[in-house]
Amino acid sequence: MSEEHVRSLREAIKISPDNLPLRMLLAEGLCGLGKYEDAEKEYTVALAMEPGNEKLQAGLANAFYQLGKYSHALVIVEDLVKRSQPPARALLIYARLLLNDGKLEKARQRYREAIASDSSLIDESFAERLGTGTGEPTVEKSSSVPEQRVRIGAEREDFDDDDVPEGAEFFEENAEKSTISFAEIGGMDEVKEQIRMKIIHPLKNPEIFKAYGKKTGGGILMYGPPGCGKTHLARATAGEIKARFIAVGINDVLDMWLGNSERNLHELFEQARRHTPCVVFFDEVDALAASRSDMRHSGARHIINQFLMELDGVKSSNEGVLILAATNAPWHLDSAFRRPGRFDRVIFVPPPDQSARAAILRILVKGKPIENLDFQHIASKTEKFSGADLMGVVDMAVERKLEHALKTGKSQPITTKDLEQSVKAVRPSTAEWFATARNYALYSNQGGAYDDIVKYLKL
Repeated sequence: MSEEHVRSLREAIKISPDNLPLRMLLAEGLCGLGKYEDAEKEYTVALAMEPGNEKLQAGLANAFYQLGKYSHALVIVEDLVKRSQPPARALLIYARLLLNDGKLEKARQRYREAIASDSSLIDESFAERLGTGTGEPTVEKSSSVPEQRVRIGAEREDFDDDDVPEGAEFFEENAEKSTISFAEIGGMDEVKEQIRMKIIHPLKNPEIFKAYGKKTGGGILMYGPPGCGKTHLARATAGEIKARFIAVGINDVLDMWLGNSERNLHELFEQARRHTPCVVFFDEVDALAASRSDMRHSGARHIINQFLMELDGVKSSNEGVLILAATNAPWHLDSAFRRPGRFDRVIFVPPPDQSARAAILRILVKGKPIENLDFQHIASKTEKFSGADLMGVVDMAVERKLEHALKTGKSQPITTKDLEQSVKAVRPSTAEWFATARNYALYSNQGGAYDDIVKYLKL
């Protein structure tokens, strides 16, 4: 079903909201496009009209399963499979849940029952993991996955003209109203908590922090392999505190004329100070804050000195200005930036964990034609993959399907098998970064700067 068909069904339901077949068709179409959250809502409404409908119950269980709400799905299918003629779809979902729980024999039994009842449910990838098809069985034990939502990227929404003072061209062009929060980012709980303690809690509870002499402001430096969500975390931080967000790239600051780069940097901080609370995010900050001992030109040193002055708030208070920065190469950063009052909190942002990878995959396939994707299984096969790597996996699967459609004139949905094949062809981009990071963690870890890498790599 296409997006256009879904829109037509929605319009029809507006005219006839109590039409159960229409609503059921819409829910199934939404599942086919990977829009499981919307499908869950439609199935819930439909079940309120006809609570005992087994097809609707199985559809809702499938939506729950695809969203990682395994306990919700289990409640429904356990009831359905006890019936004299259980729906084949419910048996398949139950088999998937049993395998996730490590109950291989029971999973095999339920899968055989499902495909005996409805041969269209045959899933080669799942059969291989069960050992009922080609290949050896793979047992995957997993605990209940937290219900998480991840969003890739954020819509930009400029401020109204009267929100921006006259002469604030840079601020007007670059400031955003962040529309995301931590709730929409899977995993990274430890990173989020550190950001809360450094930035969010002081702003939301200023009196408590002032009692201990702590001001609202300061800086956090995030480091780690590329493509792991550092920029997304910064936007979500702004969203948590309803603050404006300015993303600063090297081109926004550096200028070929002597002195202009320092002026650009100063004006950027001044704009942020006039619009507090404001989160200023420096991506690839090592380009502006590289070690002065490695520099030959005095102009570059002047920029670093200006940057340090702005962070210190030498001439103006930075109260309410929250500085976040990201780098893939923390070892190139000038040590002066890590002193108290500057980037005094350094946070390692690792690749997403398994539950976060599953959530990212759900978002990446949203709106695409898919069929019974097992996100948890693919997530288990993509250890150390970044969010960008997972996007590459999905893009490769889509390209193969497009190529097939162009040759045959028939479009086919993306399956678990398709993603498995793509995973085999994509190498995690984080491997090269960790090879470099490992050397610094082992041989240049003065003061424990890279203890988080040591812990992550279990060195």
